[in-house]
Amino acid sequence: MSRYLSFVYGVVCYSLFFAVFLYLIGFLNDVVVPKSVSSGEPGPMATALLADLGLIALFGVQHSVMARPGFKRWLTQFVPQVVERSSYVLATNIVLILTYLYWQPLPGVIWQIDNATLAMALYALAALGWLIVLISTFLTNHFDLFGLRQVWLNLVRRSYTPVAFKEHFFYRWIRHPMMSGIFIAFWATPVMTSSHLLFSLGMSIYIFIGVHFEEKGLKAELGQPYRDYVARTGRFLPSV
Repeated sequence: MSRYLSFVYGVVCYSLFFAVFLYLIGFLNDVVVPKSVSSGEPGPMATALLADLGLIALFGVQHSVMARPGFKRWLTQFVPQVVERSSYVLATNIVLILTYLYWQPLPGVIWQIDNATLAMALYALAALGWLIVLISTFLTNHFDLFGLRQVWLNLVRRSYTPVAFKEHFFYRWIRHPMMSGIFIAFWATPVMTSSHLLFSLGMSIYIFIGVHFEEKGLKAELGQPYRDYVARTGRFLPSV
């Protein structure tokens, strides 16, 4: 794959992810998008649960397996190292698109807040959650995280160097602010349908499991410096 083709591939994967991410906001909040987490007529409960849990599991497997060093080594036998991260982003795009297409609504509403002021406050809190997610990506390195930095450096014939971790802003107190923002965005809603609850609960459980194994790997890889960082920070909330 040429430098130019690699760059185009990375840009396309990133651009698609941006659209998929924006759709996720509408998907969860039942706004703007043609199909949301709760839209449509519920079908048989068992069928819907099986389909929805399968989609959540597919996301978890894709996210976890493709992040493992062994899988990355296998993948780079078929694609250049420079587009490995972009390929991870592309796979995430595909899984999320499949989730949007095949998610099955469940009947029932868990809670509904009719007070307009409180409802708007919850929507604002959810928006804050998404903003925390976005800011957190830039506090590490947004473009490296989504594969653009890799293909750009390759395009201009510069060697790739890993991004050094720095304890900026949220990261001074929280180890996983992106996940904290996702929790807020998933759960802060004035209308919690059964479908929304299943999606949020399933994804939240995956985050807890994924972060556990991620931190276990970081402790083994980075040793005492990371253990010290863990000791002075909270996982999702300061000092918690």
